Amino acid sequence: MKQLIHKLFFLCLLCALTACTQQAGGKQAFDETLSVGAEEQAPLRVVHEPDSVGYLVRVGDMAPDFTIALTEGREVTLSSLRGKVVLLQFTASWCGVCRKEMPHIESDIWQKHKENPEFFLIGVDRDEPLETVIRFGYSVGVTYPLGLDPGADIFALYAERTSGITRNVLIDRDGRIVMLTRLFNEEEFQALTEKINSML
Repeated sequence: MKQLIHKLFFLCLLCALTACTQQAGGKQAFDETLSVGAEEQAPLRVVHEPDSVGYLVRVGDMAPDFTIALTEGREVTLSSLRGKVVLLQFTASWCGVCRKEMPHIESDIWQKHKENPEFFLIGVDRDEPLETVIRFGYSVGVTYPLGLDPGADIFALYAERTSGITRNVLIDRDGRIVMLTRLFNEEEFQALTEKINSML
């Protein structure tokens, strides 16, 4: 009986030490992503402290999963796009820099790769109603898919909820982040287009 008690005590002590070790990450914490399916849940992901531009994710991280409703009426789940190169563009109609960048995304990225079945692009519109997002797409002349992000809940998986846009998140075929951009810098945008070209 004493041996059993000692074994149980040792097991509890080991579990406690493991939990302490996991919490000792300092600037990192563990959080769960949105569920992938009705009965299946994505693995735990690392959540970083915000970087200098507000990103909570880093290059090399698995991209946080989500499901988004597109303006055309269908829903897309990020994890269902595994095997494709995916570009997420976080945007909104009130964002002047977004309006400046989006025509370049349309001409330099979307028109070049839209027929490639291994590429997918989503403009994630931050917390605006469907009618506004549709008008926004027409006004800036983009034809790539735009989706709704009520409450900026998808955005908040990637960056601080109150931080600014425009932002681009490039994701590889395995679901890992390979590039992050912020604002519209021509040199950085050129690097983004070259990276996409090289991945396709």
